[in-house]
Amino acid sequence: MTKLLFSRYAVLLAVFLASVLGLYMFANYGAGWLILFVPAFLLSFLGVYDLLQTRHSIRRNYPVIGNLRFLLESIRPEIRQYFLENDNDNLPFSRAQRSIVYQRAKQQIDKRPFGTIENVYADGYEWVNHSMQPSHIENTDFKVRVGGTQCTQPYDMSVFNISAMSFGALSANAIRALNSGAAKGGFAHDTGEGGISTYHLEHGGDLVWNIGSGYFGCRDAKGHFSEAEFEKRANLPNVKMIELKLSQGAKPGQGGILPGPKVTREIADARGVPVGVDCNSPAAHSAFSTPVELMHFIQRLRHLANGKPVGFKLCIGHPWEWFAIAKAMLKTGITPDFIVVDGAEGGTGAAPVEFSDHMGVPMKEGLRLVHNTLVGIGLRNQIRIGAAGKIISGFDVLRTLALGADWCNSARGFMFAIGCIQAQACHTGRCPTGVATQDPIRQKALVVDDKSERVKNFHHNTLLALAELMEAAGLTHPQQLRAYHVVKRISSNEVKLLSALYPELEEGDLLKEKYRNKIFELAWPLAQAESFAPLYSVASVVGQAYRD
Repeated sequence: MTKLLFSRYAVLLAVFLASVLGLYMFANYGAGWLILFVPAFLLSFLGVYDLLQTRHSIRRNYPVIGNLRFLLESIRPEIRQYFLENDNDNLPFSRAQRSIVYQRAKQQIDKRPFGTIENVYADGYEWVNHSMQPSHIENTDFKVRVGGTQCTQPYDMSVFNISAMSFGALSANAIRALNSGAAKGGFAHDTGEGGISTYHLEHGGDLVWNIGSGYFGCRDAKGHFSEAEFEKRANLPNVKMIELKLSQGAKPGQGGILPGPKVTREIADARGVPVGVDCNSPAAHSAFSTPVELMHFIQRLRHLANGKPVGFKLCIGHPWEWFAIAKAMLKTGITPDFIVVDGAEGGTGAAPVEFSDHMGVPMKEGLRLVHNTLVGIGLRNQIRIGAAGKIISGFDVLRTLALGADWCNSARGFMFAIGCIQAQACHTGRCPTGVATQDPIRQKALVVDDKSERVKNFHHNTLLALAELMEAAGLTHPQQLRAYHVVKRISSNEVKLLSALYPELEEGDLLKEKYRNKIFELAWPLAQAESFAPLYSVASVVGQAYRD
């Protein structure tokens, strides 16, 4: 028992004796001994506090030394990132993924010697089949025109753009750098649902105005949609498209609250809310409640925006709810100009762990479902599709376009380009690089002129890598990409084309009740244009739909 107690309190006893010795030596031999007395005394004081506090049992049982546990735990992510992490550990982005962004943003060599570090025989490995007749691409600034028959101000969208990130989640300097880079590179910058701040407008970059359930920047005093406020901002020359956010991949089906103390004057001006008052983003929109009402709201927004492209963003959830929207398009004759599919693997400043890990459909499956549905109802040629979800490299872009997207959005990729080191402290306000913070001193470290060049470089070099892949495949434009251009390993002795893994409907199949895929056979009949609710009980069919 004595031995056990000694082992637990040995450090406390040692620092106590050291403080007594230091005090004695200081009194007799001069001030130089303060170097022993002061630290030992402070540690003794800490040890006594550890014994008396009631919050941490480790510190009560192991005074002084027990604090090392909490210290090491607090720097565990940094230790892992710098010393233990493998190049391909996805947490959530691997060192290899981050490195390629840094290299391309800084115009450094992004070539790799000695061969791939990928295990080409591992399940899930993907590649592009090359051609014996490579093509040559002169212009790598790939664009796609967005704007259907009901749009009078179409927009030529780059195939690679900055995804939705709000001012408030990101710092002012981060927004400035992103928008300036977009202006220099000729691509689009999504505002995120936090509204259009003055920082979005400083450098003249093209904006996609993201409008969520809080209607920030276009709301009245009660938080409802305001036509007058919307019209003022929608017709700004920088605003090229309007994106209505139905759900977000990282936390679909959940709203949020920005606490009053965080609602500064700048954030309040951008969002149209009072300073210092809790800012609420409801889980659902108040401007519509049915698929048909959603279509009419989109038409209303397009009219108020004088014919600019209007679409919506969603993470796929219940398939019959998405099918209900598709049926509402057919019933009303109103179509969005674009749809952005956000994958469940998407990022956010903060979300409950359960939502990040287990809520919503991943991007590949969601994108393929949306693409096939539009093909099946004969509207794919009228509606463009964007997609977002851990897109970093030229191959990520190629695969996503091959699965049916017209363009890709990346949020965290462009965060890396402006200096993010994946410290995962976004929700604390203590971002070490000044990207995700409102601390004026921290964000001062982010130099806008330098980082905007990196944003432009990352975009340019990613499209250059995409072009090189397409040249090797014998293609000349991303619109030629199809799911059969990409191959995926299923097991050590089996590979499949993505077109086999994600079969495609033919034009008008759903109108002819030719379902081809089980998900359509089971869930399409459940959907109704007048409601997001299914026509009848789905208890027996939902499990079967996801199994198949």
